[in-house]
Amino acid sequence: MKSETSDSIHDTIAINRQRALRRRELARSVRDIRSRLGAPENRQSTFEHERQHLFADTRINAAFAAPLLALIVAAISSLWVSPQFMGAWFLVTICTHFLMVVISHSYEKAPSDQKVRVVWRRRFTAGDLIYGCSWAMFFLMPERIGSGEGLVIFHFATLLIVIAMNTMQSANLPKCLLASTLPITFVVTFTFLQQSSAVHYTLAAMAIGAQGFFLILGNQLLKNANTMLEYRADKDHLIAELETANSVSDEARRRAEAANLAKSRFLATMSHELRTPLNAILGFSEIMKDEVLGPMTNKNYRSYAEDIHGSGEHLLNLINEILDLSRIEAGRHELHEESIYLQDVVAECGTMMKVRAKAKSIALHHAHQAGLPRVWADERAVRQVILNLMSNAVKFTPVGGEVRVNLGPTSDGGQYVSIKDNGPGIPEEEIPTVLEAFGQGSHAIKSAEQGTGLGLSIVQALVSMHDGKFTIRSRLGEGTEVIVTLPPSRNMNYAAEVNQTSGAADAVQEDTARRA
Repeated sequence: MKSETSDSIHDTIAINRQRALRRRELARSVRDIRSRLGAPENRQSTFEHERQHLFADTRINAAFAAPLLALIVAAISSLWVSPQFMGAWFLVTICTHFLMVVISHSYEKAPSDQKVRVVWRRRFTAGDLIYGCSWAMFFLMPERIGSGEGLVIFHFATLLIVIAMNTMQSANLPKCLLASTLPITFVVTFTFLQQSSAVHYTLAAMAIGAQGFFLILGNQLLKNANTMLEYRADKDHLIAELETANSVSDEARRRAEAANLAKSRFLATMSHELRTPLNAILGFSEIMKDEVLGPMTNKNYRSYAEDIHGSGEHLLNLINEILDLSRIEAGRHELHEESIYLQDVVAECGTMMKVRAKAKSIALHHAHQAGLPRVWADERAVRQVILNLMSNAVKFTPVGGEVRVNLGPTSDGGQYVSIKDNGPGIPEEEIPTVLEAFGQGSHAIKSAEQGTGLGLSIVQALVSMHDGKFTIRSRLGEGTEVIVTLPPSRNMNYAAEVNQTSGAADAVQEDTARRA
């Protein structure tokens, strides 16, 4: 037995260590994410790595688009330039393009710890510089004699298309954008300026303006990428926060389940351990106070026996109420419903309370409307509700007061029980307090009335289990009225009407089917 207990203790310690380790790892990861997201330099560096990934992904996706453009340019340029030169240029451009594709593939396949190295940005920049120089060579191809102005216009159109394409591909890395576009613009501008013509001068100025425009466009695309990455970082931050909250809630739920299990075990154990000696105390004290085995010569001993019996009954009632409330809160309290007359239960409770009311000279009035139908309810639970409410009314009603119990139908067809006294009443602001478990009003505390403050909590729970409604109305100095209302669905005639209606509907359907 001791070995099993020690093994269980060791298992519990191991489980707690694993949970603590998971919590520490989660907290450490959340702190890393927060520090990385909170520091501007860290955020910028993280975005650079993300932009490198976008750059490489764009190059891989455009692996066949750029060669197609180069092929079209080479084919059209053959009208003004020798095909041998254009073929050589096309091969060089294709090689430089696929060099960038290979570098991008290598970057995507590289481990995460290697992707953060600066060498990759240098490779991308060098590759784009070579790629831009290969396109710049196109504008240096020797033209045939008598080619005319057509080649100049085609050069300018190719310049705009190639710079736009490189801007879209390299906007995520500004250095790569400059490396892939500046050589082309520089060569075209230099070539146009070598010609002493207003058209060439104009095209050179427009080439410089186009370069500036696409740099601005690239900067805007870069801002859009940063904004997208910021949103993604905020989303990751939110996910980390949600994971943290989920972990905390799981841990809190586990602790709550453990506490609930411990409470259930405690109540199960204590209900037996307390009730067994209490039954003995109540039995022996009752024999002593009733002098069953013979008279007591000392009256003080009899008084002590009465006090012991009264205190034992109070403690037993407290234990029963705590257990009842615990079962209700745990959802383990089951209703044993049957067809009962509500007025019979109320009358029985009134008979039980007459002795206590007579001891305080309290007039107990009972009135109910005739012809009320049976209700479908748990008789024991309903009796407990009525007894608790009538007991409270008698307890807080002063000597010579009165308690009125009324029973009747509600406007919607249900039934209600109203218990009204002319006691001191409850201040309006204290009504929520007395409805809570162990809650007591200021009058009960001042007058030191015997009670646990669980009666109304149990009443509310039992009424709610019957789909009913519990209402309390009170004014200071005028008295208190409590009303228990059962819905019309609890009436037995209501169920009959529903059955009759459904039966009539079924009969109509059968008759219709028969006629069809």
